[in-house]
Amino acid sequence: MTAVGVETAGVDLTAVRGPGGVRTRGRRRLPRALHPGAWWLWAAGLAIAASRTTNPLLLVLIVAVAGYVVSARRSQAPWARSFGFFLKLGLVVIAIRVLFQAIVAAPIGTTILVTLPSFTLPEIMAGVRLGGPITAESLIAALYDGMRLATILICIGAANSLASPARLLKAVPSALYEFGLSIVIAVTFAPQLVTDLDRIRSARRLRGRAIGGLRGTAGSALPVLEGALERSITLAAAMDSRGYGRQAHRSRMVRRTTGAALLGALVMVVIGTYALLDASAPAALGLPLLATGFILGGIGFALAGRRSIRTRYRPDPWTWPEWGVTACALATAGIVVAASVQGVSGLIAPVDPIAWPTVPAVAVLAILISALPAVITPPVPDSARGSRT
Repeated sequence: MTAVGVETAGVDLTAVRGPGGVRTRGRRRLPRALHPGAWWLWAAGLAIAASRTTNPLLLVLIVAVAGYVVSARRSQAPWARSFGFFLKLGLVVIAIRVLFQAIVAAPIGTTILVTLPSFTLPEIMAGVRLGGPITAESLIAALYDGMRLATILICIGAANSLASPARLLKAVPSALYEFGLSIVIAVTFAPQLVTDLDRIRSARRLRGRAIGGLRGTAGSALPVLEGALERSITLAAAMDSRGYGRQAHRSRMVRRTTGAALLGALVMVVIGTYALLDASAPAALGLPLLATGFILGGIGFALAGRRSIRTRYRPDPWTWPEWGVTACALATAGIVVAASVQGVSGLIAPVDPIAWPTVPAVAVLAILISALPAVITPPVPDSARGSRT
């Protein structure tokens, strides 16, 4: 009896040849990187859920779920370390929101904590104040709003930590290839500038030259700028040698139809998204416009993709783990949005008067569903243990 190992998308199959023929048996999931589009859909589902609530307990739960999945499926690449930066950015956003509420925005409630010196503003700035009384209700409302915005930013940071920018560029439609390439180049070259600056400052320190102050900054900036220009020239030559920028011929009617479809899709998606995220907007306005915008966008992208003559080498697979992550995102966003439309208590935390928010069980269950990708997805190659045959 002989056995032959075969690697498939996330599953290690062993073909066993015996008297009864050939049969396969699964042993374990092989490490592989998940499709980047699946991670962005998962992050979008959490962000939509965060946008429908101001309950601080639910927002903290969303951040905890995002952090748990990132810690379980994050690779060792440099771009995978950005989650901590977004956590710090979220704290800065909360502080700025509370500060603006205390200084500029109109107060809410009657529990006055402190009274700042106030300034009289012109009539054209009616509704805006500088200074005056600061109430506890205003600070709590600003804290909840800041936590909601910070949670949305952290969800975006989770997607950045899990999805490779280079692989995401391969997955974008042909119509957005140039735009996606510029973003990937910027994301790739930004860490290189920091590395060059550290290297140049270390060299100047070894030579006994100044690294601080105006003189040291000017001496370090010139080599960094020279290296950036040299890399840009090398990149331009490489792109030109590979035929970057070539486009297929399209008629004038096709170009006009493409532009009209993309413009209409953008308008409908913006209006539909606003109506879907705004609790005061009619529920029947958001989904139809959003669906129509996606259909027009698909048509526009298909027409615009005809101008690109590039081909894809080894495209990323979209198998059952990607479908499972997408289903988790849809379940989280759909359940929380439906609960918000039906007016389930606990999604909006009370601020006037101040009270401890209740936690709706349906929202907690919906958010915990998004923690399943840490289990149902295959491990990343960098976290593989042992050898594979």
